[in-house]
Amino acid sequence: MESSIIMLDELADQTTKQLLENVVKRKRKFDKLKWRHFLIIWTSVFYTLALFYYLYKFIMVKYSYSFAEMFSVFIQKQSDLYLLLISAALFGAAKILYEKKEKAEKEYHALRCEIIDRSKDLWKEERWKSRHKVFEMMKKEYDINLYHESK
Repeated sequence: MESSIIMLDELADQTTKQLLENVVKRKRKFDKLKWRHFLIIWTSVFYTLALFYYLYKFIMVKYSYSFAEMFSVFIQKQSDLYLLLISAALFGAAKILYEKKEKAEKEYHALRCEIIDRSKDLWKEERWKSRHKVFEMMKKEYDINLYHESK
């Protein structure tokens, strides 16, 4: 468990701490997938641009007099096909990572909204007055907003 969450002994009970720990884990998972998606998207874009430059420079310019000739030269070299398949695979990986990122975001926001909705049950009586300290700590240390349900 996170050290800053463990130190909330007088402000939160064990169930609340566990919920806070889970929301931190889901936030980190979402951030990690968001970064991976960003990285793979830009990698695939730059790779594809480099591939098109290569195809233009070494195939299209030399054999621009005939499309059939360009196509046959492209097909004859297996390495060109492999390069094209790598480009398609990178965009496919970006799509898969996008779906994983969206799923992780939904899980994270669902748990965050559940904490917001159940805050009256989680911080009862004398703890209710000090819950803002927990919310401020979560916002400051983990960038998790527990004040409002909107993103």
